[in-house]
Amino acid sequence: VLPQHFHSRGTPTATMSTQSIHPLKPEALCLPPGIPESPSCQRRHTLPASEFRCLTLEDAISVFEIEREAFISVSGLCPLYLDEIRHFLTLCPELSLGWFEEGRLVAFIIGSLWDKERLTQESLTLHRPGGRTAHLHVLAVHRTFRQQGRGSVLLWRYLHHLGSQPAVRRAVLMCEDALVPFYERLGFHAVGPCAVTVGPPHLHGAPVLPAEPGLPAQEQRLL
Repeated sequence: VLPQHFHSRGTPTATMSTQSIHPLKPEALCLPPGIPESPSCQRRHTLPASEFRCLTLEDAISVFEIEREAFISVSGLCPLYLDEIRHFLTLCPELSLGWFEEGRLVAFIIGSLWDKERLTQESLTLHRPGGRTAHLHVLAVHRTFRQQGRGSVLLWRYLHHLGSQPAVRRAVLMCEDALVPFYERLGFHAVGPCAVTVGPPHLHGAPVLPAEPGLPAQEQRLL
């Protein structure tokens, strides 16, 4: 979730978040309309080299520094603190994705697996290895690289990355209502509220990824 969209200067409160769903099938790398190409797809001699890869424990401090500026400076809270970042990067680094420019982290997503139909308070801190749902905990972009469409590009690439993992059938996150259009551009479909206490409404996001036509009925009903 783009930090510039999520900055909320109000008092931290509990929130009812909207949820949604999206198919996770590997597809040709063709960006949806309205989303700019990543630098690696453009003229290389005019832009620094770009790399997309899963995060490692060595990236944890860089991740937290971006979060600290994007979230703590505004709300006093973070989606994930340093120990939680290290926790998820130890247990499920394959559910993360970082965007690097000449070796420097400029944007990232961290996720984990969840094994229930709905997100709960526990889902904010747990990784369930047997789960079929990828829970996106946080998406953040370095302040120098915001307002360039990088959040959209990174999220699109992350969803494609998840689609190549056989165990993952959908992805979920929580978001405030104002951010639903942002996720719908990436194929998310809002399906209803999620009662999870997360502090300021910008700190955790969740559209759920639209169910595939061939999935069982229970996978397609609204959450």
